[in-house]
Formats: sequence, C-alpha cells, structure tokens
Amino acid sequence: MIDGLIILLLTVLITLGAVVTALWRGPFDKLIGLSIITAGIVPFVVMRGYLDVAIVVALIVPLSTIIILLLLGRPVQ
Repeated sequence: MIDGLIILLLTVLITLGAVVTALWRGPFDKLIGLSIITAGIVPFVVMRGYLDVAIVVALIVPLSTIIILLLLGRPVQ
C-alpha cells in the first residue's frame, strides 16, 4: 500500500517537473523544473537497487547545474 503511494507520488513529481520545464520560458526556471524531475527520478533508481547510479546522478546534476548557470550568466559579445 505504502509502496504504491510512494510510486504514485514520485510519478506525479516527475510529470509535474516535465510539464513545468516544457511550459516555462526562462532558462533559470527550466533548471528548477529539471531539478524537480531529478528529485523524482533518483528515488526510483534507489528503489531498484542501483545505488552507484544514484550516487553518480547526485554528483553530476548539481555540477552540471552550476556549469549551466555560469554559462547563462556570461554576457553575449
């Protein structure tokens, strides 16, 4: 019962993140949407037992977000 509820909530979180990412126009807002998607996907990966993949995703997503923010903050010449 509880597992089904958790899976349903994570699915709603992933769907909400995808819709938000598709609808919002600003690049910073899209990063927030991608973070919501990641917050829903990582528990699925952990539930399947792929802890090494979850660790890699947990390390790569913040680093890529920082790099994208640095690239978006540069003025266009």
